[in-house]
Amino acid sequence: MKDTITRATAANAQIRAFVANTKNLVQTAYEKHKTSPVVTAALGRTLTAGAMMGVMQKGEKDLLTIKIDGDGPMESITVTADSKGCVKGFALNPRVDIPLKANGKLDVSGAIGNGMLTVIKDMGLKEPYTGQIPLQTGEIAEDFTYYFMVSEQVPSAVGLGVLVDRDYSVKQAGGFIVQLMPFAEDEVISKLEENLANISSVTKMLEEGMSNEDILHLLLEGLEPEIMQEHTPEFACNCGNGRIEKALISLGKTELGKMIEDKEPIEVHCDFCNTSYTFSVEELEKLYQSAKR
Repeated sequence: MKDTITRATAANAQIRAFVANTKNLVQTAYEKHKTSPVVTAALGRTLTAGAMMGVMQKGEKDLLTIKIDGDGPMESITVTADSKGCVKGFALNPRVDIPLKANGKLDVSGAIGNGMLTVIKDMGLKEPYTGQIPLQTGEIAEDFTYYFMVSEQVPSAVGLGVLVDRDYSVKQAGGFIVQLMPFAEDEVISKLEENLANISSVTKMLEEGMSNEDILHLLLEGLEPEIMQEHTPEFACNCGNGRIEKALISLGKTELGKMIEDKEPIEVHCDFCNTSYTFSVEELEKLYQSAKR
C-alpha cells in the first residue's frame, strides 16, 4: 500500500487535521541509513512530522527544515520537506544502541537527550521564518505539540509512532496533527479533548488495520469531519550527479584547480540519502572549464 497523508476539517473549519501513514518512507530511510531500532523510531517520527508539516505549506516551492539537536548519543536529526510531502533526513549517529525503557519500549528520549527543536520555513521571502523551542520530552510528538503552541501560537495535538519489527524493518509508521483555529468554540475544544483522551497510540491503530479516514473519524468524532485532500508522501532526495556537478562548479576555478593538482579522484557524500559520488581528475578538469572564476 502507498503512503498517504489525509487532510480534513471539522466543526465548520474550527479544526484542521492531518493523518499520515508513512511506513514505506520510514522503511526507505532505514534501508538507506542502516539505522538502529531507536534511531529508526526517532528519525521516522521526525520524517512523519516533516511530511505533514510540508503539506501545510501554501507555496509550491516552500521548503521546511527541521533540526533536533540533543546531548544524547544520537546528537542530531535533520529533516527537510516540501509542499508535496516529499521528505529526506538523517541522524548524525544512525547506529546508536541503548537499552529499552522499563516498559520495553524504545528509548527515543534517551537517545536524543536534552536540547532544542528548530523549524526553518523558506517561503521565498528575504529571510526564512525560524522557530525554536527547548525539547520538552525528547519523544518528538510532545515537542512538536509545544512548538506549535509557542512558536506558531496554534493549539495542537501531535501523535507520532514507528513500530520496528524483530528483523529491524519498519512494521508500522504514521502520525497525526490536529489543530484548533483561533475562533474555535469552547464546546468544540472540549469535545476534541475528550476524543483525544480516548484514542490509542498511532501504531496500535495502524496495527489494527485502521485507515487514515478511520483515524480521522475517531479524532473528530461528533465534530462533523470533512475529508478535504490526500497527498502521497515519499522519501526523496534531489542530490543527483548533475546537482553535485553544479555545486562543484560553484566552488570556482581556484578550488577546483587545487583538487586537480592533487591528481586524486574526489568523493562527495550526501548525508540525506547516504549516497556517494566520485569524480575522476578528468571529470574535474571538465568542470574546471565550466567554472567562471
